[in-house]
Amino acid sequence: MDCVFCKIANGEIPSNKAYEDDKVLAFYDLDPQAPVHILIIPKEHIRSVEEITPQNSAVVARIFEVAAKLAKEKNLTDGFRVVSNVGKDGGQSVPHLHFHLLGGRSMKWPPG
Repeated sequence: MDCVFCKIANGEIPSNKAYEDDKVLAFYDLDPQAPVHILIIPKEHIRSVEEITPQNSAVVARIFEVAAKLAKEKNLTDGFRVVSNVGKDGGQSVPHLHFHLLGGRSMKWPPG
């Protein structure tokens, strides 16, 4: 499989890690859109939100636990955003389920 996030999760491509356990990896985005911009991915390859099933959905709960932990560690007490883009029109650039943890500035709605 030629998935860049799988390669990062497997250690084939280096990343600036913010968190790691046996199911989840969080690392700093190379093109941050906020003072805090961390990508949180399952180590298992799941293409996008569209492929979440009863068999693999527990990892999504774990991802949100990690997002809350990282937000607390980064002192995002005034708020933060967790985003997952799906498909080309949704802005998904890597076909591996991932969530953006964004914070450290005021977020506007609707997003760009």
